[in-house]
Amino acid sequence: MATSSNAEYERLCEDEARKANWKRWGPYLAERQWGTVREDYSEDGDCWNYFSHDQSRSRAYRWGEDGLLGFTDRECRLCFALSLWNEKDPILKERLFGLTGPEGNHGEDVKELYYYLDSTPTHSYFKSLYKYPQNEYPYKQLIEENRHRSKHESEYELLDTKIFDNNEYFDIFTEYAKNSPNDILIRITIENRSLNDAPLHIIPTLFFRNTWSWGCKHEGCTMRPKIEQKQGENFLRTKHDTLEPFLFDINPDEYGQMPEILFTENETNFKRLYNIDNYSPYVKDAFHEYIINKEKNLVNSKQHGTKVGLYYYFNIKAKSSIKIHLRLYQLLDNEQILNKLNFNDIDQIFEKRINETEEFYSLIINSKLNQDEKNIVRQAYAGLLHTKQFYHYIIEDWIEGDPDISHPSETRKRNARNKDWLHLYCRDVLSMPDKWEYPWFASWDLAFHVIPFARIDPRFAKDQIRLLLREWYMHPNGQIPAYEFNFCDVNPPVSAWAAWRIYKISTNKNEEHDRKFLESVFVKLIINFTWWVNRKDPKNLNLFSGGFLGLDNIGVFDRSVELPDGGTMHQSDATAWMCFYSLIMFTISIELASGINNQPVIEAYEDMASKFFEHFVQIVDAMNVHGGTGLWDDDDGFYYDQVKCGKTDKITKLKTRSLVGVIPLIAISVIEMKKIHHLKGFQKRLNWFLQYKTHLRQHIIQCKSNDNNSIVLSIPSEIRLRRMLTYILDEDEFLSEYGIRSLSKYHEKHPYIFDPGSEHEQCVSYSPGESTTNMFGGNSNWRGPIWLCINYLIIEALQRYYYAYGDNWKIECPTRSGKMMNLHEVSQEISRRLVKIFLLDENGKRPLNGDEIIYVKDPYFHDLVLFYEYFHGDTGRGIGASHQTGWTALIIQHIEDLAKLRKD
Repeated sequence: MATSSNAEYERLCEDEARKANWKRWGPYLAERQWGTVREDYSEDGDCWNYFSHDQSRSRAYRWGEDGLLGFTDRECRLCFALSLWNEKDPILKERLFGLTGPEGNHGEDVKELYYYLDSTPTHSYFKSLYKYPQNEYPYKQLIEENRHRSKHESEYELLDTKIFDNNEYFDIFTEYAKNSPNDILIRITIENRSLNDAPLHIIPTLFFRNTWSWGCKHEGCTMRPKIEQKQGENFLRTKHDTLEPFLFDINPDEYGQMPEILFTENETNFKRLYNIDNYSPYVKDAFHEYIINKEKNLVNSKQHGTKVGLYYYFNIKAKSSIKIHLRLYQLLDNEQILNKLNFNDIDQIFEKRINETEEFYSLIINSKLNQDEKNIVRQAYAGLLHTKQFYHYIIEDWIEGDPDISHPSETRKRNARNKDWLHLYCRDVLSMPDKWEYPWFASWDLAFHVIPFARIDPRFAKDQIRLLLREWYMHPNGQIPAYEFNFCDVNPPVSAWAAWRIYKISTNKNEEHDRKFLESVFVKLIINFTWWVNRKDPKNLNLFSGGFLGLDNIGVFDRSVELPDGGTMHQSDATAWMCFYSLIMFTISIELASGINNQPVIEAYEDMASKFFEHFVQIVDAMNVHGGTGLWDDDDGFYYDQVKCGKTDKITKLKTRSLVGVIPLIAISVIEMKKIHHLKGFQKRLNWFLQYKTHLRQHIIQCKSNDNNSIVLSIPSEIRLRRMLTYILDEDEFLSEYGIRSLSKYHEKHPYIFDPGSEHEQCVSYSPGESTTNMFGGNSNWRGPIWLCINYLIIEALQRYYYAYGDNWKIECPTRSGKMMNLHEVSQEISRRLVKIFLLDENGKRPLNGDEIIYVKDPYFHDLVLFYEYFHGDTGRGIGASHQTGWTALIIQHIEDLAKLRKD
């Protein structure tokens, strides 16, 4: 992170020192609250149908809020968002539309065009863009066409409807700038891209999250808050039990037109949804009825409510634009009311914040990057910062229901999701995988998110890792919660790696690492490590079975489901992840044992170093030797899962060449003996181990590299590594033009068939794009596409192998090309291929956009970049969640690393 003096860095320091609450407000508003588990009170747990997009405009949420291009405070009390109408849509555009899991031919999928363009870590400035068609939004067409498509067909997207082809759309930019921590300026710019004049109704909306309807105990405010306009005042006043009074300025547009002020309540329209009388005529969807259906009596003429809209109407000239300036600020004294900011004042503050943002990133981003690369990196950071969302979910209260509204049956209570997590109490700002498709945290996604976060906001990165290890998140048994649909599922144990990477990346002004952070997470990680050992290696063989481990449908079958007749499974990736976990914990132990500033060695950590060192070696031994060759197949030269079906002792190797067999590559560490010479206790135990554990000593490679005596700890031996790499670097196997595939292309012509003796045999074949199976809803695919998260770990591992083996250890890359590379060069080659997904080629195309020609021809699309969940194994086209910027933001590191190689 940049430590040179600049305004944004000073704001980060003030916020961390709690001198000024700069992060109190931000883009923390969800993009989809409907269809989530936490809003589901159904008997059968069918969250998609229980709370639909159609209901969302009329029904108050229980656990959060959503909105279009909005913001909120970190407790989601007071929210701001946009509502739009083009005079052709059947509904107001108040939130992003998408298909539910059952509706999409590949699971849930947002059907909108929106982009995150900029943000500072404190959100002192942030900007986003929404593209709104001027013709009727094709809601029905998107639903019906996707319903008719099979799993073997691509998804039908908004651009496929051709609704943008004639430039008949608005570009709606929202910008926010903080004049002070509780003074937020809003600038809305609407650009008509059409050759014709076009009408637009825009309703900037301020509303309180509904905390008063449920009779719940944990909300700070159970009394109804209030937004009101007093007679003669051109601003709104807010009142809330736990939030200071705020003012919201009512400004004219740039033509001097004042908006109409509409008031209602953020409460459910029971009449529309359930044909039950409403408590009052003023309900959540009143603006929809008022503007579209001309129902004038549904807004409160008494000028108060919990939801208020500033209703502007424009007929925007062809190829022209209009602006709206607004301001939300804390009421400190009456003098503020007399000194409102005018448009010029607001624009000047915006320009100042924009310049400060440019200055901040100029100290972060490598100056060697060209303009296209800088554009990608800036949008990656913007998307990463926009993933932050208020996440609220208290399992005990959710299962028990709310005294004044919902009373779940005993059947629901017994069968409710996550019923074993009654301790879980979430009420925090968390980094989401994707704020529409995955608007809930996922523990292993989050571990990757914090790596790029650590470069711009180390405090937030550390807090995110710490949070999931706290006692109100981590289960008392030591398990880290996976994700909202099933906290009991098992994600790869990458939190220790993430903590170590944050520790190494971030320093204070004195270039010191945060030892207190490392100590605090290490203690909690020991608990989680113990859970893995006790729960996922039930026979104490040091061979693990973690389930699907985030790789969803990569296996022959769902690996989280129990095998019939007491069958057992030993997983190559689960066991390798535990090797990786042991190595990282060993590395942290060594660091903490060493003390600081010439302080004595801390023996407790030195003992832990020995424990994790020996545990690593024992797992490696099981993986390589157990039963003869462990999980290694010497005929193929690859690692495979092994399964024992039924009551026989027959073991079957599941011979799919996939990331399951590549993960063992990532568990590699190089220990320089000079770095541990002062750890006498550890050295003594190490020497004893090498002398007396002769059958385990074979897994420790002693070598000289860069004139340093080193010990190499890894799963594959040098010979096995070379055999694995012949597959990994083969363009007919794993090596795509755009990175490492998740399943070898070999299986395109040679599908793997597994017949367990049941009614149906199972088949795995290469599928480089969307999922062709129904497993996990069909919304994710690990049978061929490229995933940035795993590629990142592979590249990092190859760099460590290079450090161990040096320049002279070379391998053919690509396989059969005749081109020899050392492992550092191999890592660079993979990075180059990944980066190519995002870069403009000689024809002005980005592979991630596939065949979408609009990104080539339309200048208003050309420089917009999306950060997809994963990428097509042959073409690099973006697939899955379109805004999963969290782990896809790892591309920043690859772009930066390649730029460093350029000559000045």
